[in-house]
Amino acid sequence: MYAWARNAPPTKLPKDVGFKVGGNSGMSYFVLQIHYGDVSAFRDHHRDCSGLTLRMTLKPQPFIAGIYLLMSVDTVILPGKRVTNADIACDYTSYPIYPFAFRTHTHRLGKVVSGYRIRDGKWSLIGRQSPQLPQAFYPANKEVDVKYGDTIAARCMFTGEGRTSKTYIGGTSDDEMCNFYIMYYMDSKHAIPFLNCMETGSKELFEHIPAEANVPITGATGHMNSMMHMGHSTDNQDSRLLLDAKKAEKMLDPDFHLEQDSAWPQGSLQLGQVSGLALDSDSNLVIFHRGDHQWGADSFNSLARYQQRSLGPIQQSTILVVEPAKGNILKASGRNMFYLPHGITTDKENNYWVTDVALHQVLKVSSDGRDRILLALGEAFTPGSDSNHFCKPTDVAVDTETGNIFVSDGYCNSRILKFSADGKYLSEWGAGSSDRRRRIPFQIPHSLVFLPDRKEICVADRENGRIQCFIAETAEFVKEIKKDEFGGEVFAITYSTAGGGLIFAVNGESPFRSAPLKGFVINYSTKDILDTFSPNKKDFKMPHDIVETRDGSVFVGDAGSKAVFKFTTQKLHRSVKKAGIKVEELEEMEAFVRTNVRPDRNMSKTAAVKEMQSVSHQTQSEATAKEEKKSAAKPNTADSVLPAIITTLLLIPLLVVISIGLFICWRKNNRCEVKTEPSTRVGILGKIRGKAVGSLNLGNFFASHKGYSRQGFDQLSTEGSDQERNDDDSSDSENEEYSALPPPQSSS
Repeated sequence: MYAWARNAPPTKLPKDVGFKVGGNSGMSYFVLQIHYGDVSAFRDHHRDCSGLTLRMTLKPQPFIAGIYLLMSVDTVILPGKRVTNADIACDYTSYPIYPFAFRTHTHRLGKVVSGYRIRDGKWSLIGRQSPQLPQAFYPANKEVDVKYGDTIAARCMFTGEGRTSKTYIGGTSDDEMCNFYIMYYMDSKHAIPFLNCMETGSKELFEHIPAEANVPITGATGHMNSMMHMGHSTDNQDSRLLLDAKKAEKMLDPDFHLEQDSAWPQGSLQLGQVSGLALDSDSNLVIFHRGDHQWGADSFNSLARYQQRSLGPIQQSTILVVEPAKGNILKASGRNMFYLPHGITTDKENNYWVTDVALHQVLKVSSDGRDRILLALGEAFTPGSDSNHFCKPTDVAVDTETGNIFVSDGYCNSRILKFSADGKYLSEWGAGSSDRRRRIPFQIPHSLVFLPDRKEICVADRENGRIQCFIAETAEFVKEIKKDEFGGEVFAITYSTAGGGLIFAVNGESPFRSAPLKGFVINYSTKDILDTFSPNKKDFKMPHDIVETRDGSVFVGDAGSKAVFKFTTQKLHRSVKKAGIKVEELEEMEAFVRTNVRPDRNMSKTAAVKEMQSVSHQTQSEATAKEEKKSAAKPNTADSVLPAIITTLLLIPLLVVISIGLFICWRKNNRCEVKTEPSTRVGILGKIRGKAVGSLNLGNFFASHKGYSRQGFDQLSTEGSDQERNDDDSSDSENEEYSALPPPQSSS
């Protein structure tokens, strides 16, 4: 049914989707098995908090979840052979299924596993992942469904390098496995809980598989190897993965949100228009700004030639290395070098790759403070559109393994160029599209980011308000992310491998559409917006670049306000969790509300409810008074006696009113019923039932008295009323990770 691996994010079923257990499902009970690699952590009295949260309901769900397993059984990996592919494919001949998650599995030789739907000859990606990353279910491509007549296919790419004998499919750590799991949902009327495919795909079919299926994804093999007793991970890998896992946990949790750190920076940075941000090898923030130069209407003529050369280069330090915690300047460089800075990034040697739109150049600059230009691409002050010239280039991305660089060019040419690490021109390409007949060209490719775990390049296509991603090696189009919330413009993007891949973006003002300027956190796989953020005290004016640090902090450089904003992940200040009130809070509230009362058998139902509300308000007031008395200083006894006297005087009229009400009810109305337990003394939280009242629900009670919304409360009802479910405005899957919608009426 479900599997989770170390450091992997949680999996939650979509709304109205469930696994069917019990009855005639073939599953009569649930087994939870946990494997430990090391139990030493429990020797110093640490508690084991492992577990799984299950939500059970007797209410039939509209959609039933299932697993489709594609598995190779006859692959042989030859020793020393760099690439061996295991291909599986089956025709689908049942009712429609809707994939919402996928999981990959191999042993140590697996590099990448990919799954696809093939319809009318077109391959659509369901999911693709390194099997060396935590082997959990990751979000699938929500745009892909599978119906009768489609083909489902998967490929596992292996390497035989380092082996001296053939490797076969088997169950030991020295064998290999090739598994691609699809978690899907389908209409409950046609539900099939398990499907499998073990047929070897034909060579003719797999001649058309997308090239990405043979591009390895860098995986953290240390963790998976230690789990499978095949080796040991390094401390660096452990700490990096743990940090990624913690970041992912916060980013994917709706209870966390990026908030501005208004105390940053602690001193003044004295910035001009901030055009670019980057991180150096020590995870310090690198700021690229324009000093006293500004890009205005008179900066360029109609031929894109810079018109203000007479001003000379910027005399201030345009590159600042800043300590990210407090904002102290660690190093300053870049004097008398640039005219109109734009983009900046760093390579693994910590050199700066920068673009200057006035110079029409891409420059590799040393970071040792001596301002040495190590490599110059393009001709200074000369715009052009061939392989030796740029026209207002905007940004640079660096392949962290090969050292190849990618340039977005830019304001005039609308193209991406690829160069080797030493500056040799390799290739170039334009915008991509899943439909070649509707390919819309780039309109100012403004920002680039390299995805190290996917070997992809993503582009912020500014004026088209979209993000496009390509395979870095082949320039093959992978996906497009375009959201109404962007408002028509996307200025900059960055990427984090945490949580299976997160894209951070900022939008900009559009002359055609209006949308608030803000930052976005986007799930790469599902394209869902997980969070948005903006400054607290003043608004963005022109957020121009964005970076994310190892600890999850996000920095935004704003060219309009000449400032850098820092955002950190903060827990929302809510006393209500998604799954209901915290247990500790509930117990505390019960201590306040559970007042022993002997109800009169003729007391009306309405009076009972009113009394409970009155008592709860009264007891909460008493509790608040007690807390205030505890925290306040006590100079003498008289100060503590006075509140007690006042409270007593306030209670007397209330008790008189209640007594009168009870007496009137007893005299005039004998039809009221209050069914209680046989006990003569029960709590207010006891069973107060009747045709007009039903079960008393604490969720509704606090919702109506505390300003909370109903959503998020479990059925925290009175003792013994669990069987009286409130189906209105209630869901058995309020915690949605994939937000799958009901199947569409038709699919194409």
